[in-house]
Amino acid sequence: MANRHHRPQTAMLKRGAITAVAGLALAAAPAGAAAAFEECVADLREELIQEGQPADVVETALTDVRRLDRLIELDRHQPEFVQHFWDYIDQRVTDRRVAQGRRLMEKHSELLWRIRGDYGVSPRYLVALWGMETHYGSYFGRVPVVDALVTLSCDGRRGAFFRTQLEATIEILSANRMKRADMRGSWAGAMGHTQFMPTTFLDYAIDYDGSGSTDLWGSLADAFGSSANYLRSMGWNPEQRWGREVSLTDEFDYSLAGLDHRRSVREWARAGVRRADGGHLPRSDQEGSVLLPMGRDGPAFLVYDNFRVLLRWNASISYALAVGHLADRLDGHPPLRGGRPEADSILNRQETKWVQKQLNRLGYDAGEPDGLIGPNTRRAARAYQTDYSLPADGYPDRELMRQMKRQLVAHDEHDSGES
Repeated sequence: MANRHHRPQTAMLKRGAITAVAGLALAAAPAGAAAAFEECVADLREELIQEGQPADVVETALTDVRRLDRLIELDRHQPEFVQHFWDYIDQRVTDRRVAQGRRLMEKHSELLWRIRGDYGVSPRYLVALWGMETHYGSYFGRVPVVDALVTLSCDGRRGAFFRTQLEATIEILSANRMKRADMRGSWAGAMGHTQFMPTTFLDYAIDYDGSGSTDLWGSLADAFGSSANYLRSMGWNPEQRWGREVSLTDEFDYSLAGLDHRRSVREWARAGVRRADGGHLPRSDQEGSVLLPMGRDGPAFLVYDNFRVLLRWNASISYALAVGHLADRLDGHPPLRGGRPEADSILNRQETKWVQKQLNRLGYDAGEPDGLIGPNTRRAARAYQTDYSLPADGYPDRELMRQMKRQLVAHDEHDSGES
């Protein structure tokens, strides 16, 4: 979903952000949800008009808008953040998807290579994004975009983000670039072959086929050209790959893993990073970071700046790794070689939430205990592991949980002895 979390600062300032008042309405009790939603819609209508949006367009867009309760649940359980890495990859980078992608890359090769010449984005990446977002155009989503964005704007979790998307949607309608009835997409309001959010459409969608309009549903040229334009605008480097799977020697210091640590490929080689097959890395001054999405027992990756661009498309490490790996598979690379942690070593969401609570209680800031392994949780886990002489890979697993439980028992026994 292009621009699921990223919003260019310049465009944000240009359009402004709707205030947070309307988003408070759905905090009401469930019994009053319908009334709260109506109040929120009224607040949104007033705010949009006050900010200079055409009153007639706002009225037309928000007339008969529906509250779609299911979307709020979907926003809280996105697979990119809920599933562990191997489950996510196994379901998305399948042999079938690879084979289909190769056929389609060959079928559209003339168009894709023309775009490569204009924007510097290789065909395999555009096709990988296409495959990840809509199964190569087989499913765009049927949710009315305005209904989705209003529903999520009135929800407290990410209301500000979706209100900005709603603003952009009104601008699209005002400019007659789309009609409301035609704006159907994902549960989050993403549209077309590569699932552009409305802000992304406004800033980066182009009429690549020269038809006089931009059609992200009916024109692959527009969809691919717009995607390449977006990636290039975010800093895509045509001379670099996204990254690579690697292997780690016994000497590798796990505390160096993570996007916060950048070193040249030469330096990583000296630190114990090898190719996935055990061979030596190229002698390069290109900088990258080592990622361990499932800790020391899972696969390892050395990722470069283009990976960070993919993260701006979708701020999920699992998603960006899946796009990069699918692109490699389309180009003939083998499946991942990395290890798979034992099933009983992987914490479920409730267990992860317990670990987060304990980390916070002990003074390691893991953020809000939500059962999701995000950057705050990884940093807190790494700090705890370092302090207690555990491998500091930043991944909460069964060993870390056992250590915490032993610590709690010892603490309770100490308190009992003092009393």
